Amino acid sequence: MQTTTSEKRQVPKSDLCGWNPEDETQWMKSGKAIALRNLWISVPCLLCGFAVWMYWGVITVQMLNLGFPYTKEQLFTLMSIAGLSGATLRIPSTFLIRMAGGRNTIFLTTLLLIFPALGTGIALSDRETPLWVFQALALFSGLGGGNFASSMSNISFFFPKKMQGLSLGLNAGIGNFGVTTMQILVPLAMTFGILGQKSMVLTAPSGTLIGKIPAGTETFIQNAGYVWVLILAPLVVLAWFCMNNIRDEHVSPDIDSTFSAVMKVLGMLSIGLLTSVIGCFALLSPKSGGLGINQWIVLPLVIASTVFLLKLLPGKIKPMLERQYKIFGNKHTWIMTIIYTMTFGSFIGYAAAFPLAIQVIFGFSHVPGPDGILLHTTPNPNAPSALTFAWMGAFIGAFIRPIGGWLSDRLGGALVTQIASVTMVAAAIGASYFLKLAYQSPSPDQYFVPFFLIFLILFLASGAGNGSTFRSIAYIFNKEQAGPVLGWTSAVAAYGAFIIPKVIGEQIENGTPEYALWGFAAFYLLCVGLNWWFYLRPGAEFKNP
Repeated sequence: MQTTTSEKRQVPKSDLCGWNPEDETQWMKSGKAIALRNLWISVPCLLCGFAVWMYWGVITVQMLNLGFPYTKEQLFTLMSIAGLSGATLRIPSTFLIRMAGGRNTIFLTTLLLIFPALGTGIALSDRETPLWVFQALALFSGLGGGNFASSMSNISFFFPKKMQGLSLGLNAGIGNFGVTTMQILVPLAMTFGILGQKSMVLTAPSGTLIGKIPAGTETFIQNAGYVWVLILAPLVVLAWFCMNNIRDEHVSPDIDSTFSAVMKVLGMLSIGLLTSVIGCFALLSPKSGGLGINQWIVLPLVIASTVFLLKLLPGKIKPMLERQYKIFGNKHTWIMTIIYTMTFGSFIGYAAAFPLAIQVIFGFSHVPGPDGILLHTTPNPNAPSALTFAWMGAFIGAFIRPIGGWLSDRLGGALVTQIASVTMVAAAIGASYFLKLAYQSPSPDQYFVPFFLIFLILFLASGAGNGSTFRSIAYIFNKEQAGPVLGWTSAVAAYGAFIIPKVIGEQIENGTPEYALWGFAAFYLLCVGLNWWFYLRPGAEFKNP
C-alpha cells in the first residue's frame, strides 16, 4: 500500500492506495488489521440499519395491543412499505462504494438512520397520529435496508478470496442480528419511561423476552424509535474517524471531495426513494391509500425504473455506472439473484412478518359465526406472546449465517446451498400444514409448538443458505464484479421484506394463510433445480464444489 509523495498529498490519510488483500506480505504486515477494523465498525452500523428497517414488525404488534385506530391490514402495510423501500434503496446502494468510497458511504448512510428513528419516536407518542405519517416513516426507515448492499460491497474489497465466505458471513450475519436485537430490545425499551415521558395503557396482553405483560400495564411505545438514536450517534463518529476509502481502480478511483461524495450518495438514494413512493402508491390497497395494482406487475417496473433513472444522472456518475452495469450481461448475475432471493429474501421476509403473524393467527380464537363463516375476532386467552417468541427465528437465522459461510469455504458454496434449499422446501410445506389447522381452530395455541419449531428450521436453513451464496458469488465473479453483484442480488432479494408480509397478510385476510407457504415452497423447489444445474452437477461451468 505504498504511495508516491504526490499521491500522498492528493488523498487523505484515511484513504488507501495500492490495496491488495491477495498479497500475503501486505496482508500480514498491515492489511489484516485494517480489514478487521473496517469490518468491526461496519457490523454494528449494519446491525442498526437492520433494526431501524425491521422494527415495524414489532411496533405494529404493540400498536395493535394499544388500540391504535388502524386495521390489521393497514398495520401489515407499514412493514410492507419499509420492505419495498429498503429493497429499492439497495439498487442505488449497490453502486455507492465506487461513487463515494466506503468510509464516506457508511458514515452518511448511518447518519441518515437517525432521522426516521427520531421521527418514529415522536409519532408513536400520540395514538391519533395519522396513518400517512407512519407510512412516510416506514418509507424512510427503508434506508436501513438499503445499507446492506453498500456495506457488503465495501467489505468484499477488504478481504482475500479465501476469507470471503467468513468475512461477508460475519458482516451480514452479525448485521442481521439487528433484527433479533431489535425484537429483544424494543419490547424491553417500551416497558420504562424517562424524563417524564407520557405512557399509554395496554388494551390487550403484550410481552417481552422474559414473559407476558398483562392488559392494563403502562407502556412507552415511543422508545421503540428513541432507543436507536442513542445507539446510532456514537457509531456515526466511529465510521467517520476509523474507517477507510479504497482509492484503487477496481474500487473507488475517483471520489473527489467529501462534499461531492455526500451529494452523489444523496442524489442516488433520492432516486430510490422516489421510485419507492410511486411503487407503494401503486401497490397498497385503496383502504390503505393506494391503487391496489398487482405486485407482480409493479415490482419489476419499480426495479427497472430505478436502474434506468440512475443511468440518467449527469457528470462522472454515468460512465462509472455503465462500467458497473456490465454485471447485467452475465447470466450468472440473474441465476444467483434468484437463488439469493430464496435465502435472504425468505429470512428477511419471515423476520418482518413473523411477530404480527403469530399475533393474528394464534392470538385469536377462530370460531364460526351465525352464518357458519369463520370469525377471527375473539381473543384467545391461551395465546402465546408474539413478542416473547418471535425474536428466536431471526436469532437462529443470523447466528447460522457466518457458520454457513465458513462451511462453504471448506465444502463449497453450492453444496451447502443445495442442502439448505431442500430443507426449506420441506419446512415450508410442514409449516403450511399447521398454519391451516391453527387458522381453523377455536384453540389455535395447540398447534403453536409444532408450527414454531418448523419455522425455526426454516430460519435455520435460510440463514445457512445466506452464508453459502456469498461464497458462490466470490467464486463465480471477478474482484471488480463481485461487490456490485453482492449488492444487486441483495437488492432484489430484499423485496422479500415486502412480498412475504404482503402475501401472508392477503392470505390471512382471505382465510387461507397456508397458500402463502405453498407458493414459497414451489419457489424453493425451482431454486433447488437451478443451483444443481449451474453449480453442482458434473460438468457445471462453475462447479462449487
